[in-house]
Amino acid sequence: MAKATRADQEELMADLQDVLADTEAMIKDVASEGGEMARELRERIASNLQNVKAKLIETEQLVANKAKVAAKATDEYVHENPWQSIGVAVGVGFLVGMLVSRR
Repeated sequence: MAKATRADQEELMADLQDVLADTEAMIKDVASEGGEMARELRERIASNLQNVKAKLIETEQLVANKAKVAAKATDEYVHENPWQSIGVAVGVGFLVGMLVSRR
């Protein structure tokens, strides 16, 4: 699952970098052009920005779904292994307490 998540992140970052590069190029073209060409470029820029928004929303949903899966797996583990979970929590608490008390 971690490999799939990393691949999804890398693909998303590549997509966003492509869209942003295209948008930057179009902004430079708009600055030097006027009339119909400028209107056309503004429309393409708006379209690219909509694509970025859609990708970000998609990513947000993907991350939220993966977080829900992880939370559900953790919940199931804690219910199936309550004493081990308590032991881990006590151990972590002890270590944090030791680190805090040394300062």
